[in-house]
Amino acid sequence: MPLVSEAQVLQALKAVNDPDLNRDIVSLGFVKNIKICDGNVAFDVELTTPACPVKELLKQQAHDVVKALPLVTNVEVKMTAQTRGRPVGSADVLKGVKNVIAIASGKGGVGKSTATTNLALSLAATGAKVGILDADVYGPSVPGMLGITERPRVNDEGKAIPPEAYGVKVMSVGMMMGDNDPGIWRGPIVSRILQQFLGAVEWGELDYLLMDLPPGTGDVQLTLTQSAPINGAVIVTTPQDVALRIARKGLRMFQQVNVPILGIIENMSGFVCSSCGAVHDIFKRGGGEMAAADMAVPLLGTIPLDPLMVQAGDLGKPLVALDKNSPGALAFEAVAKRVAAQISIVNYNESMVKNRPKEMHLHDQDPPKIVWDDGAILVYNAFELRMACPCAACRDEMTGVKTLREEDVPKDVKVLETRPVGRYGQNPVFSDGHASGIYVNDLLRNLGK
Repeated sequence: MPLVSEAQVLQALKAVNDPDLNRDIVSLGFVKNIKICDGNVAFDVELTTPACPVKELLKQQAHDVVKALPLVTNVEVKMTAQTRGRPVGSADVLKGVKNVIAIASGKGGVGKSTATTNLALSLAATGAKVGILDADVYGPSVPGMLGITERPRVNDEGKAIPPEAYGVKVMSVGMMMGDNDPGIWRGPIVSRILQQFLGAVEWGELDYLLMDLPPGTGDVQLTLTQSAPINGAVIVTTPQDVALRIARKGLRMFQQVNVPILGIIENMSGFVCSSCGAVHDIFKRGGGEMAAADMAVPLLGTIPLDPLMVQAGDLGKPLVALDKNSPGALAFEAVAKRVAAQISIVNYNESMVKNRPKEMHLHDQDPPKIVWDDGAILVYNAFELRMACPCAACRDEMTGVKTLREEDVPKDVKVLETRPVGRYGQNPVFSDGHASGIYVNDLLRNLGK
């Protein structure tokens, strides 16, 4: 008879919480294959992505809580991953792809394609299956950055087989054009090209498909958000005010079409001197952080200016492959893990939501109201909404106890704007300046009358 039971092991492991999903690893179904022999205990912890940024922390915590059980002498923890994604329907144009991530920017020249290629390689290095769809039909640069010169092959079903580089599958209109051919496309042609890329490419099984979008908020972005099952979007910007202002417009566009914003990447964020190690802020500092706070989205990370970045692009070898220990490569590795974590959060939140709004009128009608998808029409009190804010400034992060006091909120507070947060919540902007609360749809449903 074993000295410790499986029930005791599971009870101990309930003390280990995933900091991104805010639930214990037992409730999340992460614990698998428990084996007990005398005082020896072995089990697997199956994460939602191989790129989990807290993998080693969870492993150590799981080991320690089980090792602390009476009569347990040895603990073996095996960390595995099964990337989770969106539900796939029979009419899905990307059946084998679990997660689709749009990489976008408001303006050109911010390093969006550089970010796409380096993030793809960083995700692939964790063991994930990754692809890149270069949707920048006007200026396709991904094939050159990856050193790809071959054209796609066609299988027996007439679908294109994307070439591979560094373990990443790639499809781009640049593979069909000469080096000096301009991409002169009208809107309808662009839409047809992208539809073909979505439906006529044999991507196979992928954990992540990164879509490198052209700058702006035009035909390509609208076509993809309407045709592709995008899990979330990443906004790339630089620290200058002009870039940040335009990046906000791109972010708003995705919010309006209900594509979750995974976060902002601030590229060209300071230059690290190779001689003295000092960081020089060539543009400015903190612009990405301020924009992320203003828009209530995560700052995924900052990428420094790295002289090797230019050399990497010219060689057709992304920085993370050229020198994985360079400051820029290490920054991309950290950002890739945060992107994977945000995708897991979005997928989890969407799987938990039971109620979805059909019409949102919290800021443009009196009294404020929401029309729900089941036909229910609920009215709201702006003061009560403000007092129910779930953000860390209004509630204790550990206990969930409300720290916001009624005397700190004006009785006539109003909702000035409502920003959708993916397909699972809303981010209201209140007249007292507060705009950091994310209200999941189920919470809003419970607050209505």
